[in-house]
Amino acid sequence: MGKMRENPRYNVISMRISDEERATLDNIMYSTNKSVSQLMREAMELIKLQAETTVRKAA
Repeated sequence: MGKMRENPRYNVISMRISDEERATLDNIMYSTNKSVSQLMREAMELIKLQAETTVRKAA
């Protein structure tokens, strides 16, 4: 049986990317020693922060 996680993640997201985009992703994974999931979570956080900043500037 697998180990119990404190914050299990059950949702799966998939997307199609080009060979060039995959090569870029592989290079980023190699240079940062992070998984695709870790990179996507960080990317989402950056976009979220940008959106919040944009909303604050518009107000």
